[in-house]
Amino acid sequence: MIDVKLKGINKVKKVLASGEVRYFYYHRETKTRLPDNPHSQAFVKAFSDAEEKIAHPDRNRGTLKELISLYMRSPDYLDKAERTRRDYQKQIIKIENKFGDMPKAILNDPRIRGDFIAWRDELAKASPRQGDYAMQVLGIILSWSMDRGYVLFNHAAKPRKTYKSDRASKVWLAENVKAFIAVAPPELKLALILARDTGQRQGDLLRLVWTAYDGHYISLQQSKTKTRVKVPVTQELKFLLNAKKAKGITSTNILTRPDGQPWKTDHFRHAWRDATLAAGINNLTFSDLRGTAVTQLADASCTNVEIASITGHSLKSVDAILQHYVARTVVQADAAIHKLENARRTNSANQSANQAKSGRGGKS
Repeated sequence: MIDVKLKGINKVKKVLASGEVRYFYYHRETKTRLPDNPHSQAFVKAFSDAEEKIAHPDRNRGTLKELISLYMRSPDYLDKAERTRRDYQKQIIKIENKFGDMPKAILNDPRIRGDFIAWRDELAKASPRQGDYAMQVLGIILSWSMDRGYVLFNHAAKPRKTYKSDRASKVWLAENVKAFIAVAPPELKLALILARDTGQRQGDLLRLVWTAYDGHYISLQQSKTKTRVKVPVTQELKFLLNAKKAKGITSTNILTRPDGQPWKTDHFRHAWRDATLAAGINNLTFSDLRGTAVTQLADASCTNVEIASITGHSLKSVDAILQHYVARTVVQADAAIHKLENARRTNSANQSANQAKSGRGGKS
């Protein structure tokens, strides 16, 4: 057994579907996957090989690995939210393992698109969504490289997706909220109302601090897009926030665990999942609350501009979400029929008035 302390290793915890906890190791600088046993000779050898790549950067010159390295040192990558960078890194490891040594000349050959799609389809057998995501990240890297003249074409751009996300029924309805609140602890009830009534992302809400709330508005900068929003607080949300403040604040964060400490992302997700299952909800996620906010604002006859001012979406994104979530709820259906019947009554009244007027005109 070898027990050597090596610097520059990322240790990633993963809970498998069976409940088993596994740890995966990566060389931080090169993102190289290392053997599972950190005390083995093979682990040390793989680490040394990865370090060798850093010592001899010319080895990757003219390949996709070089482009990836350049991209990951650019503001386009570094300015992304930490969570986004972590997600990208997982896909970049897959890309490097498959295509990392590929010369730039081959990247310009249109026939390589078929290889990219075949690779994506192979990944999609395990997870269509992850297969599409890996292809998306590859396309982003090649697009960045093309804009800077490193390659002539992006042959990973906009392929037809394998994952079809139908969110037609993925809206938190009043009965879903009621069922959740009936079984969830107070800290998760606040999280639900905060997300539903502001339309913000989970990560931004977990980081939200009390200084962002002035009693009337919640102000924040979204980590993903850097968009600044100032959201008026609903009466229900204001009541919950003020009630929590009245009990005494033990953390700078608004959303906290039962012990008053800020949530860790994984802990929050597990707690949220347990609460939704306890409520009998197995087809809705926390992320669906963002789409729910858009849908409910649309139900309230808000314009796309008004919706975007709350959620921070672009106008194009608001329109896409309303189509994505098929936000044709009973509220909008009732409103449509109400408008139709009003139009019919108005037309009928106008016709009667015109007929009466024509009759009077004929007698004169």
